[in-house]
Amino acid sequence: MLDITPPTSELARLAADGLLRKLRPLDSATGPHVERDGKPLVNFGSNDYLGLAGHPRVIEAFGEGIRRYGAGSAASRLVCGSLPPHQALEDRIAGCKGTEAALTFSSGYATALGVIPVIVGRNDTILLDKLAHACLVDAARLSGATLRVFPHNDCAKLSRMLASIRAKSAGGRILVVTESVFSMDGDLCPLAEIVALTEQYDALLLLDEAHAIGVLGPQGMGLAEELGLQHRIAFQMGTLSKAIGLCGGYVAASRGWIDLFINRARSFIFSTAPPPAIADAAITSLEIIRSTEGEILRQRLASHVDHFQRPGARSPILPFIIGGNEAAIEAAAALEALGFLVPPIRYPTVPRGTARLRASLSAEHTPGEIEALSAALSRLST
Repeated sequence: MLDITPPTSELARLAADGLLRKLRPLDSATGPHVERDGKPLVNFGSNDYLGLAGHPRVIEAFGEGIRRYGAGSAASRLVCGSLPPHQALEDRIAGCKGTEAALTFSSGYATALGVIPVIVGRNDTILLDKLAHACLVDAARLSGATLRVFPHNDCAKLSRMLASIRAKSAGGRILVVTESVFSMDGDLCPLAEIVALTEQYDALLLLDEAHAIGVLGPQGMGLAEELGLQHRIAFQMGTLSKAIGLCGGYVAASRGWIDLFINRARSFIFSTAPPPAIADAAITSLEIIRSTEGEILRQRLASHVDHFQRPGARSPILPFIIGGNEAAIEAAAALEALGFLVPPIRYPTVPRGTARLRASLSAEHTPGEIEALSAALSRLST
């Protein structure tokens, strides 16, 4: 007889290892200030780096999109779910990223799972940074290509791997995959060096700008824009769910590649289109990011990052490595008792033995809140 009882042994093992997660809903809307269990908290767990999730213009654009196009798309884009805001957003993203075209997906995860298996397959090779996000790892495995991992940001090793692969296969496609800003460490990739290597060895580059869009670059379009490299990168992937303040994902590339994704990316073909109101609101977010207001928000955010005086810190992601799972959980609970929401991050999100607190800053935080968090973290470390 089929055993349909819950896998209590697996849950018990997770609990014993300090890896059991539980959903803890907030009592309020998300933002720099939230409530949980009736207690006010300063929120340092969000990726809403510029505070646009609660921006009045973004909210108004979302509401207007619902009034004009309804709450949902009702079908996939290839059936009857492709509506004017979807195309308008994709045109805007392509313009912002300096590419011929772009395509949006329901999430960043769906973007990776859709596009990477189209770019490479059997007889091809993916070279992936060791700290790349889970969606990139899963997509690489799904593609059927040979997957090889290079040490984090190690261009010397990447060069040797590229040379070896290209020497063995002159015709096989090679895809290098990395991130602009790494989501759990907050450091940046050596993008100029990686671009040069992909050009030297005739490889393609997929750059995930999820945590760079809105934060880096003269107009907030990411690290590729900051370094003037957008036109030398085959695939610029990103998300609408961090600094843009909404949800969804995108890839920006040449017109030919985008047309191929439309026809072969399974997470695009077989998913109901995202609500058109999200696309309308995302266009407004991009307008704000590229405006004088967006520049002011980035400057304020950079000032918050500078307050922590971490050498070379450029992103609003501040990891505080603790090591043990239980110790990280206890540290997060201690901060919550002091009025701060700073989540504990554990395996498999980060490597074993590197559990941490991950504080993410927002332009909507006040200098006083930044100072208070810094003081609280200092007390925990003593």
